Amino acid sequence: MTSTVLITGANRGVGLALARHYHAAGWAVIGVCRSGGEAAAELAEIAETLIEGIDVTRPEDVARLQRELVGRRLDLLINNAGLLKDEVLGEIDFDSIREQMEINAYAPLRVTEALLGNLGEGAKVANITSRMGSIADNDSGGRYGYRASKAALNAFGKSLAVDLKPRGIAVAQIHPGYVKTRMVNFGGLIDAEEAAAGIAQRIEELTLRTSGGFWHSSGEALPW
Repeated sequence: MTSTVLITGANRGVGLALARHYHAAGWAVIGVCRSGGEAAAELAEIAETLIEGIDVTRPEDVARLQRELVGRRLDLLINNAGLLKDEVLGEIDFDSIREQMEINAYAPLRVTEALLGNLGEGAKVANITSRMGSIADNDSGGRYGYRASKAALNAFGKSLAVDLKPRGIAVAQIHPGYVKTRMVNFGGLIDAEEAAAGIAQRIEELTLRTSGGFWHSSGEALPW
């Protein structure tokens, strides 16, 4: 039986690279994105199912996603959609922080909860997080909204791992690395394909015993 993966934010960057990876591996890919048309043209060729116009911060959009997937088993849910902004101490834009919390932390929890009915025993959830959400690893400060939102995502993911373990569902928090994507003005150290391959390997290795961990796509265990 063909395995099925759902990826949010799947029309570009790491999300699109993950869609390519799983498509090449023979998985059925459900690509979810906010934009349609030209922005999702390549994804439309890869995905078995393309669900456009989903803003994962909007309850009504997530409810539509849930309706469209009634009865569809998901073997893997990858919460990938994210936003990076910067804030300067003394001039902090709290609306910016709030927006990052909505997209980076609340949305993955919202989507996971909405799709619990599609996740059976043996399914996995991967939250694409960042080592910038590590409090122990923070030695450069700044990035208040991004750091806080990813730290919150890590906390949500850990709780999901505990709560979903009795259902046989494993959860991981995975940092993709410093990837050459639009989010960082293409100034990263690795390309999206390398990041996707590492993420997929970490997901493949994930078990109920290791559920709840926080890893770099390279396999390095990251500090909380």
